[in-house]
Amino acid sequence: MSQTIVPDAAVPVAPAKLPSTIRTGLSRAALETRMFFRERDAVIFTFSFPIILLVIFGSIFADDLEGTGLNVSQLYVAGLIGSAAMTGFQNLGIGIAMDRDDGTLKRLAGTPMPPAAYFVGKAFNTLLISFVQVVILLAIGVALFELELPSEVSTWLTFAWVFVLGVLGSSLLGIAVSSLPRSGKSASAVIAMPFVVLQFISGVFIPISQLPEWLVQIASFFPLKWMCQGFRSVFLGDAGATLELAKSYELDRVALILGAWVIGGLVLCLTTFRWKSRRDG
Repeated sequence: MSQTIVPDAAVPVAPAKLPSTIRTGLSRAALETRMFFRERDAVIFTFSFPIILLVIFGSIFADDLEGTGLNVSQLYVAGLIGSAAMTGFQNLGIGIAMDRDDGTLKRLAGTPMPPAAYFVGKAFNTLLISFVQVVILLAIGVALFELELPSEVSTWLTFAWVFVLGVLGSSLLGIAVSSLPRSGKSASAVIAMPFVVLQFISGVFIPISQLPEWLVQIASFFPLKWMCQGFRSVFLGDAGATLELAKSYELDRVALILGAWVIGGLVLCLTTFRWKSRRDG
């Protein structure tokens, strides 16, 4: 006689262990990167826009800076590198507002994915895109505008911490301001204009020494001015320090303010970020 074996229903089944937040965040970063490079028009615009600006401004304003051995074109290279490092402010601010408006954030909030993994993915994706932009701008600066790359390891370490702190601070600020637009359609108008204004008053397109004092004071509250100052210290060297208002790059102050923006941006994100659009309550 055959014997029927009945499984023991009382034996508990261990739940599947979810991946860590960092692992999930890295997977999300890979997904964000693939999604970005699939949008060919966005890729072309993102990487070509700073190149076009550098070639145009660098070619038109190529005068020598008296007593420094530098020229205005090299000044533009350093400034546009700062601008490229802050593109996360605009890209994340607009992109997240659109994700919120079309319900993407709402759907993600209902999945087992830790909320922090979404932001880890965005941060790594932003770091990668900004780094590629910077590499391209440096290549053009060396090839067309006689920019000399630093040879000291300590100078490249300065570049690394200015880049990382600047990208993280501006990205966190972009995440925070993504809650300001009333809809995804209005995000570009609400977020792009402040970014353009910041570039003009932070030493990207106009040398900081030629700006009115009150504009410099306004720019000093935001990270872009200090990012550009840090990058000028890396790529213009001691000769470029005479062009600064303080006749010094003030790298200790640059580190302090960029670090404060990372902390402050994190606080803003935690207190203002919304997973749902206004119409969803």
